[in-house]
Amino acid sequence: MTDYSQYAKLSPFELKDELIKLATSKKNQTMLNAGRGNPNFLATLPRRAFFRLGLFATAEAELSYSYMQQGIGGLPNIEGIEGRFERFISEHRDQEGVVFLSRSLSYVRDQLGLSASQFLHEMVEGILGCNYPVPPRMLRVSEEIVRQYLVKEMIGGFTPAGDVDVFAVEGGTAAMTYIFNTMKQNGLVERGDKVAIGLPVFTPYIEIPQLEEYGLKEVAINADPAAGWQYPDSELEKLKDPAIKVFFCINPSNPPSVKLDERSLKKIADIVANDRPDLIILTDDVYGTFADDFQSLFAVCPNNTILVYSFSKYFGATGWRLGAIATNRENVLDRKIADLPKKTREALEKRYNSIVTDVSALKFIDRLVADSRTVALNHTAGLSTPQQVQMVLFSLFALMDEHDMYKASLKKVIRRREAALYRELGIELTENPNQVDYYTLLDLEDIAQKLYGSEFAAWVKKTFTANELLFRIADETGIVLLPGRGFGTQHPSGRASLANLNEYEYARIGRALRNMADEYHRQFTKKKSKR
Repeated sequence: MTDYSQYAKLSPFELKDELIKLATSKKNQTMLNAGRGNPNFLATLPRRAFFRLGLFATAEAELSYSYMQQGIGGLPNIEGIEGRFERFISEHRDQEGVVFLSRSLSYVRDQLGLSASQFLHEMVEGILGCNYPVPPRMLRVSEEIVRQYLVKEMIGGFTPAGDVDVFAVEGGTAAMTYIFNTMKQNGLVERGDKVAIGLPVFTPYIEIPQLEEYGLKEVAINADPAAGWQYPDSELEKLKDPAIKVFFCINPSNPPSVKLDERSLKKIADIVANDRPDLIILTDDVYGTFADDFQSLFAVCPNNTILVYSFSKYFGATGWRLGAIATNRENVLDRKIADLPKKTREALEKRYNSIVTDVSALKFIDRLVADSRTVALNHTAGLSTPQQVQMVLFSLFALMDEHDMYKASLKKVIRRREAALYRELGIELTENPNQVDYYTLLDLEDIAQKLYGSEFAAWVKKTFTANELLFRIADETGIVLLPGRGFGTQHPSGRASLANLNEYEYARIGRALRNMADEYHRQFTKKKSKR
């Protein structure tokens, strides 16, 4: 019999690997890995457009060197590019992706009021990757388009697009790394400072503050599962403590997958307005596009909030590494830097004076760009231009989808999967208007109670540790769930992604978990009868 206690002290990452090993250890058992958040769906139309655009761009490059042998091209020319593009559209109108490119040009010109020629030239040069990213923070037209997308999806139109600066980065993970580093480098957080963390939360918000180079003290802001995983007012009141420098929040949350409700947004906004105008908020809103009527903290606290967004989940683009950091042009970060002690400001002058003469005017978001390349390589900073082009095409795909057909389809897919899992588990789904359903948190004690009553639930909790149950599930059924405790939850639970398997596989997970629960209940009944 396997001794599962040997896994008790593993780190979350070691634990995941051991769960997979157990789940794949038996010959006749198929692993169902519901622990990974990588979606098995993706947006195809903007990808088709990307590859069609690449062919047009290559032809544009070849125009400059058409007198030479095949295989050599030059930098694309903006003069006459619209006419050449129209001919390309006309000649290839029957190919999927080409019509999308034509519609994109019309949208950029007629709805966003941007120069069609400049847009085309930036996209062509960008997809060819023949020039450095200039400006390094983000290509000019690209930033405007992605800004419009973020305002539509994350901010709900509450903040004028012109008030937002965007830095294109290599996914949400790079965004987090850059932000933590630049806050430290610029004296916005120092060793021993308090940071508030909305729990439960996915890595790295728990782990990074604990690293030796940061040495921050964590203050837990605990969501209440009994209140639909919202933060109680009593927890949010902790943010009034002036010693707390930053509040880290994933919205919608990971793993409960619940968006902040109107009460929570208003409470946080009131605390910022009346008690903590100096509070920095870092909100990671990657799952916001899966929510109904989503509103980011950026919308209610724009001057205090750093918005992090990744294109990875919604567009099925984890391998592309596409993310964005957004800040309001008037923000508390820049004000805090301006108010730093003279000695600190002098040190920052030395740090950044190789890139600008007036360091005091250098915004926080541009310091992020410089720090991302150790300042000295600021001139070659920036996300690769082909990545920026794909980001733009994803953004246009969503902006032009007036009826949110793509969004509705994805919501339907993941909610059908959730329904299949709980149906076979034998538990009725609780209605929660703030539920996003990208993940589901399986509270093991609550499941035991709903299936067979509180006495059985108490026995399960006493007999098995939370992680032991997850290892038993992996070993006996081949199902991998990540432990809720690894995300800072207070209850024994397992996180299941609803994005990376097919509907029938979630039904299999539900059946397997129910069969396991039934077996344990028989053991419980047998022991109870012998008393």
